[in-house]
Amino acid sequence: MIEFKNISKKYGRDSGLDDVSFALDKGKIYGLIGPNGSGKSTTLKMIAGLVRPTKGTVLVRGKAVDRRIAKDVAYLSELDMFYQPFTVKDMIDFYASQFEDFRIDRVNELLAFMKLDPDKKLKQLSKGNRGRLKLVLALARETSVLLLDEPFSGLDPMVRDSIVKGLLSYIDFENQTVVIATHEIDEIEPLLDEVLAIKDGKVIDRQNVEELRETKGLSIIQWMKMTFKE
Repeated sequence: MIEFKNISKKYGRDSGLDDVSFALDKGKIYGLIGPNGSGKSTTLKMIAGLVRPTKGTVLVRGKAVDRRIAKDVAYLSELDMFYQPFTVKDMIDFYASQFEDFRIDRVNELLAFMKLDPDKKLKQLSKGNRGRLKLVLALARETSVLLLDEPFSGLDPMVRDSIVKGLLSYIDFENQTVVIATHEIDEIEPLLDEVLAIKDGKVIDRQNVEELRETKGLSIIQWMKMTFKE
């Protein structure tokens, strides 16, 4: 579904990614793990067609990625980029006008699940509720690829667990590839099929989560501490 072929990205003298190659399969949920500045967000933005590589090729469904890939990729940014005068409903209507795969019937379910008032102005929403709205907008699309960059940032720890469990209802496990970049490992560990560790713009390790538990007796947190300590 997604393939990186010898990808490098330079930001002036700084390196965002350094000769990265990997492939992600259809129907799996991947965790992209690493410290701040490691290259996680750059990786997601490249899949979404928002950042172009300095070197190499990014493929989604066998096609080289460009800006038009937005019709196949739903991307939840770590940044809060809402139109402040809009209401929740205004933002939903805007997304519906931009994406043919945007499902209004699913939006209504998601709004109820996330406990969001459609008539509330965005500038009146708390950081946590703005985060919930970003999840609603991403999950309401029927895309081949779902990218979530720090999707639980700002959410109360007390509600993260229920929201993570709710994600299971809105992911198409047979047809979607989901990539989650996050620091909230505890909550999402039960969701993940594989994890990729990224540091200084390089993928330094990759593990199947079930094999990690059964063969090595490690949780993702334990594996992460060992990997990044080295």
